[in-house]
Amino acid sequence: MSDKFFFKGRQDARQDYSGGAYKTNAGSNAGSEKYPLTLVVTSEARRQEVQALVDEAQLHARISVDTSEDAQESIAELTALLNKGATVKVDKTPARNEPCTCGSGKKYKKCCG
Repeated sequence: MSDKFFFKGRQDARQDYSGGAYKTNAGSNAGSEKYPLTLVVTSEARRQEVQALVDEAQLHARISVDTSEDAQESIAELTALLNKGATVKVDKTPARNEPCTCGSGKKYKKCCG
């Protein structure tokens, strides 16, 4: 029998360790049925306008009306989703020995490359 120590893992297995200090909602999709937007408006007429915008964008939201004097409208989540930019697509340049995209019939390296 050998008296050598064979390492079989951590002595204090960290069972309750749940990751780093940051708690991100990477899996949450804002505006979905599970994670609706939380919006605050100041009047019933404005509530109907915002509800029309939400329905048009096919989102889900909880809209509450605050009629107090110092009430402020809070629809920043909705405007951020509505003003989201589209994905930029870049055309792939042809390889050196492929035909040129300008239509000359030459290889790309002899024409535009």
